[in-house]
Amino acid sequence: MSDAQKKQSFLHGTALLAMATAIVKVIGALYKIPLNAIIGEQGFGYYSTAYELYAILLMISTAGLPVAMSRMISQVSALEHHNQVRKIYTTARAIFLGLGIAGTLLMTVFCRQLAQFQNQPDAWAAIGCLGPCVLLICIMSTYRGFFQGQGNMLPTSISQVIEAVVKLVIGIAAALLLLKTTNSVPLAAGGAILGVTASCLVSSFYLYGCFRKSYRSMPAGTDTPGSFSQTAKQLLIIAIPITLGSAGLQLLTALETKIYMGRLLQTMSQQSADIQRGIYSMAQTIFNMPCAFITPITISVIPAITAQLTLCKYKEAAATEESAIRVMGLFSMPCAFGLAALAEPVTALLGGYTGERLALATQLMTVLGISIMFNAVVLVTTAIMQAHGHVNRPVVNMLIGGLVKLAVVFILTGNPLIGIVGTPIGTLLCYLCICVLNIASMRKLLQQPPAILKNLIRPFIASAVMGGCAYGAWLALKALGTTSRVLLCGAPVLVGVAVYLVLAVVLKVITREDCLLLPKGEKIAKLLHL
Repeated sequence: MSDAQKKQSFLHGTALLAMATAIVKVIGALYKIPLNAIIGEQGFGYYSTAYELYAILLMISTAGLPVAMSRMISQVSALEHHNQVRKIYTTARAIFLGLGIAGTLLMTVFCRQLAQFQNQPDAWAAIGCLGPCVLLICIMSTYRGFFQGQGNMLPTSISQVIEAVVKLVIGIAAALLLLKTTNSVPLAAGGAILGVTASCLVSSFYLYGCFRKSYRSMPAGTDTPGSFSQTAKQLLIIAIPITLGSAGLQLLTALETKIYMGRLLQTMSQQSADIQRGIYSMAQTIFNMPCAFITPITISVIPAITAQLTLCKYKEAAATEESAIRVMGLFSMPCAFGLAALAEPVTALLGGYTGERLALATQLMTVLGISIMFNAVVLVTTAIMQAHGHVNRPVVNMLIGGLVKLAVVFILTGNPLIGIVGTPIGTLLCYLCICVLNIASMRKLLQQPPAILKNLIRPFIASAVMGGCAYGAWLALKALGTTSRVLLCGAPVLVGVAVYLVLAVVLKVITREDCLLLPKGEKIAKLLHL
């Protein structure tokens, strides 16, 4: 491992990925918001249906193996077993390619049957165009797992930004071109998906260039690596439980779509159901923005904790876990309260909704906003357990939560007075259930479990006050007769940001020790008077 890589601490890696995520989400908004305007709610529903099916195959292909690669490479890198690092990479590459080819063929060949299964037959073009991405993502995941296991988050960060830029340019251009030439919304949705496929192809070439340079510069090593079968067995022992849990949850999400679409079609037309599906998909897109900032924490924390445990540095591992929880709260809590409080102006601005559609989007966004804090806790606690080698328990917990979600969605969406709003309620109860189960599991499995409540109470209080102030600012603007959507959304957000920053300093939401691990941490700590 190079000196530059060694200097990348857990929070350095998190900071790199978080910055990349921020850029990606801004570009993503520039992509999905105009895309929604171009292809409409129906077309966006087709796009989302393709993405859900793709996510299932993506999870099967990539959910467990990158984590297993990262964890195993982190262990052997800490011991400077460079030959075994190479063996882990070549073994994972062979497994990834097999899964990627199978997933791509499934989505491409059976695109019409998969669209019919989801009760959206016109989504076939989007599903077929997204098929090649499964193989490309598998290739990228091999490279990313190699770098992340060594604590180097820079290639992953840059590749994510490259993906977002290419997707924006090609996706919007293809959607506009196909809509203009064919006047077909399903084909236009497929064109938008082409941007995703192209972005993965370009990102794969970039990662290959980074990998080739890093792989060649790796020291020769004096260790004797294990055989292909031994290494594959070790990888799969870690990867299979994680994959089953993640893919199972994605499969339950796809079943959820089939369930609520089927229930909605009992009381309304296909077109009306597709429109509501599109509105819910836009609300989910907004919900996923803050949730994406938690993923960098989980990506960075697994190799960091694994390396510390390998070297028997138990106090350092416990400190890293609590630091991860504090940083998670710092990001997730204000997003949760902010989106719940400002659901109406946010969906009006980003979705362009009015009247009944705005009322529905507001209800959906309010519930999804509350769900953010529970989803964040689930992601970080799952990563901590995986770093300790407990990969089975989070799987069981996720599947239990997923079954709770399906039951709630089936019951509530069948009620005409609740309808599709029952779907985010199911999401909220799902994450709440998994959250409780994960915390209970950590207390049972870990000798020194991290303190969750102690590290989240301060950002919770700061965020609750912030949400109240932002909501009050929005009501004041409405009372003054303000009609500008940008002002109605932007001004309360600025008020909320200012209030939260002040409270974060006063309540010491983040510690001096956390700041010192960040780039320019000494200056940040002095600025915040920590």
